[in-house]
Amino acid sequence: MSALETLEQRIKDKSAHLGVVGMGYVGLPLGVAMASAGFRTTCIDVDPRRVERVNRGESHIQDITNEVLAPLVKSGLLDASTDPAIIAELDAVSICVPTPLRKTKEPDMTFIDKAVDMIARNMKSGSLIVLESTTYPGTTEEVALHRLEQGGWKVGKDFYLAFSPERIDPGNKTYTVVNTPKIVGGITDRCTEVATIYYEQFIDRVVRVSSARTAEMVKLLENTFRAVNIGLVNELALMCDRMDIDVWEIVDAAATKPFGFMPFYPGPGLGGHCLPVDPHYLSWKAKTYEFYARFIELASEINSSMPEYVFQKISKGLNQQKKCINGSKILVLGVSYKRDVGDIRESPALDVMELLRRAGADLSYHDPYVDQLAIGSLQLSSCSLDSRAVSSADCVAIMTDHTSFDMSSIAAGATLIIDTRNATKNVGGDRGHIVKL
Repeated sequence: MSALETLEQRIKDKSAHLGVVGMGYVGLPLGVAMASAGFRTTCIDVDPRRVERVNRGESHIQDITNEVLAPLVKSGLLDASTDPAIIAELDAVSICVPTPLRKTKEPDMTFIDKAVDMIARNMKSGSLIVLESTTYPGTTEEVALHRLEQGGWKVGKDFYLAFSPERIDPGNKTYTVVNTPKIVGGITDRCTEVATIYYEQFIDRVVRVSSARTAEMVKLLENTFRAVNIGLVNELALMCDRMDIDVWEIVDAAATKPFGFMPFYPGPGLGGHCLPVDPHYLSWKAKTYEFYARFIELASEINSSMPEYVFQKISKGLNQQKKCINGSKILVLGVSYKRDVGDIRESPALDVMELLRRAGADLSYHDPYVDQLAIGSLQLSSCSLDSRAVSSADCVAIMTDHTSFDMSSIAAGATLIIDTRNATKNVGGDRGHIVKL
C-alpha cells in the first residue's frame, strides 16, 4: 500500500491522529468538529493559558460550550498542547492562525510563517497539511510549499498540501463548521483528493476547486463582495442624510424585490477579523500585477470614514441640545463588532469611543459580552444597564444591537439616542430624540 493509500485509509477508518495549529475562533471549533466525528485530535497553541483551559474542558470560545468540549476532552478524543513535537505524531494538520495587516495595509505573514516553519521541522512523511488562514492568492504555493520542501521532500509524494478557507461566522447558530460547505484546492490533484477525503469525514459538503490559488481567491471574493456592498450602502446612507431620507426604509423596501437585489445595511463601520482586512489582501496582491483595485480601495475608504461620521452625528445631536461633547456623559451600548458576540477585533465602536475620548467625553459603556475595555489610556468596565444609567446620560449611542437590549425601555428613558443599527425601528411613541444613521 502506498503512502497516499495508507493516509487515505487511516482517515477513512478514523485511526488518523489529526491536529489544528491555533485555538482561536476558527481553530477550536474545527478541532471540536474533528473530535466529535471520532478522530483523536490535538490542538496546538502558543498560549499556555488557553491550552490549560481546554485540557480542563473549559472553552474560551463563545460558540463552543463547556458542555460540548468537556466530554470530548474526558474521552481522550481532544487535547491541547504547546509542544510542537506533537506534530511528528499527526497524520493531518490544519493551520488556523491569525493573518492581520500591517499599518501599511500590507499582509503580515508572521503567524503563518511561524506555523509553517514549526510544521516543517516536525512533520512526518506522508502527512497532509492544510492552510485555512485567510490570505492572498499564492500564499500556499509561495510561502507554505517553499518552506515545506526545503528539507528535500516533494509535495504530492512525501507530503500533501492544500488550502481550504475557513468560513466561521461567530455567533451564527444556523451555519456551523459542520454544515457550511468547505472549499478545497490542493497544490496537486493528489493533494486535492486526500484533502477532500479528510474534510468529508466531518464536514457535510466539500467543494473541490482546481487549485490552492483558486481556493484562496474564493474566500477573498466572498468577503470583498460583502465589504464593497456595505461600502455602497454606507455611501447611500451619507447621501440620504443630506437629502433627509430614511436609508433603512429604502433598503427594506428594495429588499421586497424577489430577484436582482440582496439587502445590505449601513452601520458605524466594518469590524471583525475578515471584512476590514481581507479585501486589502486582494488589493495588495493585485498591485504586484500592476492592477489597481479601485472598487476595493473606494469601499475601504468609505467604510473607514464611518466612525468619524458617527462622531459628527453625536456632536450634532448634542449641539441641538445646547451641549458639547467635552464633559457630556455618553453611554455606548454594544462594543463588539456584531450582534450577540464578544469579539471586539476591529470593532468600529472602539474607533468612535476613541474619538469621543479625545474630545473630552465622559465615557461609559454596556456590553453583556465584553466585561472590560481599554480606550487609549482609559480603562473601562461594562456598567449596569438600568434606568439610571440611561436617563443620566446626555447621549446613548447604540453601536451594536445585541438582542438582550430592551430598546423600548432605553428609548423611553434616554434624552438623546444615536442609533447606528436601526435598533429602535419598532419603538413606538415619541421618537423625536432618536437620531438614526
